[in-house]
Amino acid sequence: MGVDLAGRRVLVTQAEDFMGPMLCAVLAEHGAEVVASARPLNHPGAAEAVVREAGRVDVLVANLAITAPSTSAVDVTDDEWQQVFAALVDPLPRLARAVLPAMIARRSGKLLVMGSASALRGMKRSSTYSAARGAQLAWVQAVGVELAPHGVQVNAIAQNFVDNPTYFPPEVQANPRFQDRLAREVPLGRLVSAREDASFAAYLCSPAADCFVGQVFPVSGGWAVR
Repeated sequence: MGVDLAGRRVLVTQAEDFMGPMLCAVLAEHGAEVVASARPLNHPGAAEAVVREAGRVDVLVANLAITAPSTSAVDVTDDEWQQVFAALVDPLPRLARAVLPAMIARRSGKLLVMGSASALRGMKRSSTYSAARGAQLAWVQAVGVELAPHGVQVNAIAQNFVDNPTYFPPEVQANPRFQDRLAREVPLGRLVSAREDASFAAYLCSPAADCFVGQVFPVSGGWAVR
């Protein structure tokens, strides 16, 4: 893949969580000037402040993550639902309002959402989380086709079974039950490495990927397409 990000300023949100550290490292290796923000985005005004402080943004990587709740559907509270959507969904239109007008004016820019394949395949005890991740992907598809005529590409990676400390910390990976599940459910037979995932993200952030519009790319070692 021809990945050249030289001269591009890439803003990565929640840069200390989920895929953040590896994304920042790999994007920088490909020549990007990485602006890494660790600020939480679940409060009104936070997304706008992050973009304002970043200055020019050629590419926005919306890396949004929380520890997924595992509540039975009949026990999901209003507070849980609202908190998950506040963390994973509400920042997207706020980031869009802050970053997209300048991209549209330049007729150049990219927005990549780091999402989850839990929106593509049913999972028990994940109704709140899957619904929020599904909203992310629907948003990407709608905004992607809206902005394509303006020279701005909006896409998403829908991942699962990718090695990252938010969802698969070392203690989880060391659990024999998890290893059995991995062998049973993931055709690849292992976790996708964080570097593999981040390298694909870097490609989607590069000019080589200008042809993709509102697309959702599963990265899950085959789990999402079984």
